[in-house]
Amino acid sequence: MAIRVIDYGTPEYNQMLELRYQILRKPLGLEFVPEELEKEVDDILICCMEDDKLEGCCQLTDIGDKTLRLRQMAVISGLQGKGVGRMLMQFAENIARDLGYKKIVMHARKTALGFYEKLGYKVVGEEFEEVLLPHFEMEKELISLR
Repeated sequence: MAIRVIDYGTPEYNQMLELRYQILRKPLGLEFVPEELEKEVDDILICCMEDDKLEGCCQLTDIGDKTLRLRQMAVISGLQGKGVGRMLMQFAENIARDLGYKKIVMHARKTALGFYEKLGYKVVGEEFEEVLLPHFEMEKELISLR
């Protein structure tokens, strides 16, 4: 299993879009719109691959003030709870630190709060609805490991 950063528009990116669609959008009857995807060109796109098969992904968007927003975290259904998400998050945090970022924020689905809390993320604010589901804003200050 290899976790790495991939480029926008590559075959790996297309696999990432398909996984995100199957896990995050299709169950809600939602599609991606081209304008939404075009904004991802500058994101840090992270994937977990086994051979040539994508098993999980996430992305980081620069929102200014040395802060990244974690978005589109998805892991193949059969691998959820097997550590793939945790490894993706550790990789994402290490990349963020290496690039000089100080904080990661996200809009986490209510059903995923426990996962993120175990990784040190804290809820900030009240519950809100996004893409038809209850979410919470979460954040984590990144402490230098040096």
